[in-house]
Amino acid sequence: MKLRLFTFLSAFILFSSFTFKKNSEQILVQNSNIQTEINRDSIVVFAKKHLGIPYRYASSNPQKGFDCSGFVGYVFKNFGMTLPRSSSGYKNIGKTVKPEDFKVGDILVFYGYKNRNIVGHVGIICEANGMHSKFIHASSGKAQQVTITALDTEHYTKRFYKCVDVLSK
Repeated sequence: MKLRLFTFLSAFILFSSFTFKKNSEQILVQNSNIQTEINRDSIVVFAKKHLGIPYRYASSNPQKGFDCSGFVGYVFKNFGMTLPRSSSGYKNIGKTVKPEDFKVGDILVFYGYKNRNIVGHVGIICEANGMHSKFIHASSGKAQQVTITALDTEHYTKRFYKCVDVLSK
């Protein structure tokens, strides 16, 4: 009889502990899913920490370098967002924004410099001022690094495809 009672109590304590642990894990999971709005200025501050990192084709690794989409994806991933790995993937995402509505943290999408039918470059607006905005990007051009460039330079104005907002719901 004492052995049965001991077995029953042991099983009860074990079951209670397991149930308690399971409930506390569920609470932690629920708390980690709380959505918070991403601060646009924080995106730019984080992106600027990577100024000068060299350009490296097909890389999203700050220790090795970035290509344009690797850089944009890396920055937004830091804030819990997954974006396309290739610049061509930006053709159909987000909400298209008119120049007068550009905001810091919006993504500029450009045609390739050789082919105006294919998206070939992306960057993040860091100073919003319509078509006179500045953007941070991993440049494969003269800079060969993460740099800030004015949108109104002839090279980028001719290649401009659109601006997208991926942060607003």
